[in-house]
Amino acid sequence: MNPETLFSVANAVALVGWIILALAPLRRPLAIGAARTIGVVLAIAYSALLIRSLTGGGFEGDLTTLAGLTAAFSRPEAVLVGWVHYLAFDLWVGAWATEDAGKRGVPHWALIPCLFFILMAGPFGLLLYLATRMILGRKAAG
Repeated sequence: MNPETLFSVANAVALVGWIILALAPLRRPLAIGAARTIGVVLAIAYSALLIRSLTGGGFEGDLTTLAGLTAAFSRPEAVLVGWVHYLAFDLWVGAWATEDAGKRGVPHWALIPCLFFILMAGPFGLLLYLATRMILGRKAAG
């Protein structure tokens, strides 16, 4: 598959995971397991893309400098590797937040904006969830 097709497939697969998390109150453990499975599938795809890029010349330049990193990510294959990395990690963090919210009694309605921001701006979304958990959480995780 070409990088554009792989990009579209990865986005669609990740979106399924996010929709499952948004519907988590219906079957929380099943939703978390499904999202984590999708996260693992994305991590496997990431690993394959990374190995292919490293062995096939997809990454060129010095990755220890900003200029080198910019040069490396000027190639579609390298951008695809980076994007799938984001998709896998953000979905995993979203699944963790969903699980943690259930344990701590954070209302699902309050989790939804956090999930959106974990998807769109990972670390900011995580911080938003941690703040929400601190304010609205009712019990300690066990």
